[in-house]
Amino acid sequence: LNRASTLSELYDTTARAVRDLTGFDRVMVYRYDEDFNGEVVAESKRADLNSFLGLHYPSTDIPAQARALYEKNWIRLISDVDYTPAPLIPGTDAVTGNPLDLTYATLRSVSPIHIEYLKNMGVRASMSISLLRHGQLWGLIACHHYSGPHLPPFGSRAAAEFLGSTLSLRLVDQYEEDQLQRRLAAQEVLGELIVATLDDDTPLVSTLLDAPGLLDLVPADGVVVELEGQTVARGMVPPQDAVEGVVAWARTRHDEITATDRLADELPDLDLDPGVAAGTLVLDLPDGQYVAWFRREVLRSVDWGGDPHNKAIAVAEGDEVRLSPRKSFERWRETVRRRGEPWTPSETESASALRRHLVESLYRRTRGALRVAEVMHRSLMPQSIPTLANWQLSAQYEPAAGGRVGGDWYDAFELPDGRLIMLLGDVAGHGITVAGTMAQLRNALRAQLFTGATPAEALHQLNEFCLHMLPGVFATVIVARVDLDTGEVEAASAGHLMPYLTSSGQARQASVRLSPPIGARGANYRLSTFAIEHGHGLVMFSDGLVERRGEAIDDGIDRLARTLGRSGDTPATLIWDSTRTDNSDDDITIITLQRR
Repeated sequence: LNRASTLSELYDTTARAVRDLTGFDRVMVYRYDEDFNGEVVAESKRADLNSFLGLHYPSTDIPAQARALYEKNWIRLISDVDYTPAPLIPGTDAVTGNPLDLTYATLRSVSPIHIEYLKNMGVRASMSISLLRHGQLWGLIACHHYSGPHLPPFGSRAAAEFLGSTLSLRLVDQYEEDQLQRRLAAQEVLGELIVATLDDDTPLVSTLLDAPGLLDLVPADGVVVELEGQTVARGMVPPQDAVEGVVAWARTRHDEITATDRLADELPDLDLDPGVAAGTLVLDLPDGQYVAWFRREVLRSVDWGGDPHNKAIAVAEGDEVRLSPRKSFERWRETVRRRGEPWTPSETESASALRRHLVESLYRRTRGALRVAEVMHRSLMPQSIPTLANWQLSAQYEPAAGGRVGGDWYDAFELPDGRLIMLLGDVAGHGITVAGTMAQLRNALRAQLFTGATPAEALHQLNEFCLHMLPGVFATVIVARVDLDTGEVEAASAGHLMPYLTSSGQARQASVRLSPPIGARGANYRLSTFAIEHGHGLVMFSDGLVERRGEAIDDGIDRLARTLGRSGDTPATLIWDSTRTDNSDDDITIITLQRR
């Protein structure tokens, strides 16, 4: 056994040695698959017997209860299937009243169903030796005798049991060695992939699909990657809508990694082509991103010792019906369809390790992009706002929770003729692209207002600029031009929330006519006028101040009105302090003007 270099050599050597030791007519090494169906992987037999090598047997041939006993007892002997059971007296423990536990009894009687099963095979005596890996049943050394009862001497049985335990240890060593070699090869590929992902200037998709890539880490027929807004496929994969269906199914499992070699069974309604995708392994990544490997159908012919679908036959016996073991053990060939090659433990381990590094890389890249966006965003806010005689101007900007940079901006400056411009805008979306868009809109609007355009005219020009230069962008903006001598205000709103006029103990929405947001074709922006009296103020704000998760925006607007009505003359900072909450997902921007 120690000289054997492959599993096949281990199996063959064991089968021959056990037969030489025990004298049984046939000795088989019997291995279980993941569903506990058995396969004969080695055999030593009498020359006149037909071969069972390569045959498979359904899991029901050895029920779960029997497998559990095999894990507790290395050896089990039935020297004569025609034995007459002897009653156990007493049958219960006199102290506890429980049935006597015969788990470890060598002479424990055998289930009548198992005796019938052996007789159907023509077996007159049998012995089995457990093969364990990490304490769990991996297989059996199964011994059959056909010419009559057979009782190997105790020394032979003990030697055979020793061979079984030795083979179990060698199986563990060989398995671990094979796994180690696979892990080392996978770690080498994984190491190169990790090094490649450290280059933040290269898209993650490119680093994962270059050589070596994902198909080298986890062998498959194809892979689809969706990362950082890019979706790229390599090899043979299903159509994109089918890929999304598979990924959606994987997410319902609520696991970071989902693997199956039976997609047709899991998603019968998806109508997947098994020649392209019979199995999948999916990594679920943050923000709806994913990596999905696909394996096509692998047709396999399985030779069974009898029809596995005829696992039991109902036999009527008087008024009772019992299940009887099957009687036919003729070779029965089944073609297994719509199955992919199973995913091995080392492959799922490699995928799990990759996922951890991808999550870290995505976080690092996202944080870097957010820092750039935040620096850009804050650099575009006014470094200072005018200090005015007889008026108090204040502003407050707070980015969204979690550092998500949005499209809010405000501006306040005096025109050459002494009038004050104050405005507030909000570009739809988050991130560095939105911050860049906001900068372009801010500068274009500033230029229009500085040259003397009314708020309505400036919004019209801004909308034309956006439609031509920034198609697909949407923003809300409100602009007010204030005569600081008279308090007269000219204002226009492009889809923005109405500002509030405040006075001691009161708050009401200003009379500003609403027009479509920036980015809407054919929009007409109308000018509104009103006045800010002595002791009154104007409050403009973004939707982040009044929007809350799970709440209608009208409730937030009503809450703000109550707050402004109670506080009267309130700078922007105090308004933000009195309404702040952890329930907001958006930027918050406030600009206020109070006439003394």
